[in-house]
Amino acid sequence: MTRILGIVLTGLLLLATGHANAAGPLIDTEWVKSNLGKPGIVFLDVRGGLANKSQKDYLEAHIPGAVYTDYLKGGWRGKDAGGTPGQLAPIDKLEKLIGDLGIDNDTHVVVIPNGGTALDMGTGTRIYWTFKVLGHDNVSLLNGGMMDYLSAVDEKTKKPLNPLESGENKPQAKTFKATFRPEMLASKADIIEAQKSNITLIDNRPYDQFLGLNKHDKAKRMGTIPGAVSLPENWLTLGGGGKFRPTSSLAKLYSTQKIATTGKQISFCNTGHWASLGWFVSHELMGNKDALMYDGSMLEWSADNSLPIDQKINAE
Repeated sequence: MTRILGIVLTGLLLLATGHANAAGPLIDTEWVKSNLGKPGIVFLDVRGGLANKSQKDYLEAHIPGAVYTDYLKGGWRGKDAGGTPGQLAPIDKLEKLIGDLGIDNDTHVVVIPNGGTALDMGTGTRIYWTFKVLGHDNVSLLNGGMMDYLSAVDEKTKKPLNPLESGENKPQAKTFKATFRPEMLASKADIIEAQKSNITLIDNRPYDQFLGLNKHDKAKRMGTIPGAVSLPENWLTLGGGGKFRPTSSLAKLYSTQKIATTGKQISFCNTGHWASLGWFVSHELMGNKDALMYDGSMLEWSADNSLPIDQKINAE
């Protein structure tokens, strides 16, 4: 009886403190609607940049209370000491950027990408990964992004049914202090060591780039890191869209590609955008806490001529 009473009291306490609606890495539109206006939650609209969207879309209509940040121009990424673009920005600059968005260390951050494609979702997973690297675990991602939130419409008027607002939310700046986790950043040296230790390397770029038919315009050479396994980012979502495949389907996909769902593995792409999608699936959805991401990826690797490249097809 005492144990039952304790369980009941715990449940009541959770309801009272708002933790009954605790979220995992991936949340849905219903969760968003049920948590609108609650203190301690910041909906972070990241629709700009690679989704061919801009702040204009945010200003026209966004989730009530959402705050906008520019993924490409807002300071989330920059060149590292070696000149590789698209890398994790300096920690102090990220602390200020995040604090200026009204986020402190107690805030539950819900990242809202556009959600039309897997590439869009990569914007969300990249920012999600950044929070994790900075030691902030209280972060979630909207499955399907803003497009899923907007998908419910009135049959007659075709107007969105879910709550929206226009204009700009300007949050009061807060103090965010990072607890940097360098162990989450796989380096070029880690990749070299992984090759010696037979640690799985996962290439999350499109298959044509894995084969060496095409490359990123800033990559110096075509091909992939020798020994890498291909797992294109758009395989991880349903039809290459904005919703992740169920974990049961992902497990079959990993098995087909001969990728374990446990043990050390490192995802890479060109600049750590697509690879963040692969990392998110492995680390957050499949539960493999030994999964890492190589931020420098092929732009850094291909620039070092002392490192080998595996070009499976030379069609030049």
